[in-house]
Amino acid sequence: MKATIQTQGRQFTVTEGDILKVNSYPETQAGDTIDINAVLMVGEGADTRFGTPYVEGASVKATVLENKKEKKVIIFKKKRRQGYRVRRGHRQHISVIKIDSISA
Repeated sequence: MKATIQTQGRQFTVTEGDILKVNSYPETQAGDTIDINAVLMVGEGADTRFGTPYVEGASVKATVLENKKEKKVIIFKKKRRQGYRVRRGHRQHISVIKIDSISA
């Protein structure tokens, strides 16, 4: 069974057993269970249900595998012939989650 979910400001189409990298869930530890109720679409083939905007009674259960930081993104600014160069880096906090079950 497939489902399209909305979590942490992004949308994902998932099936059971998928592993996702999403923006960090606040105050969660590795092994915690998350219940995602913002399900936009659920089902496959002829028995697909679409929500307006969410499907009533549908939910997705996921487990947090780990909380970590993503790879560093370098922000480099330069103005030519001015001697102006700025180099900054950013590492986004992310949660790695595994989809356990999809209930419609």
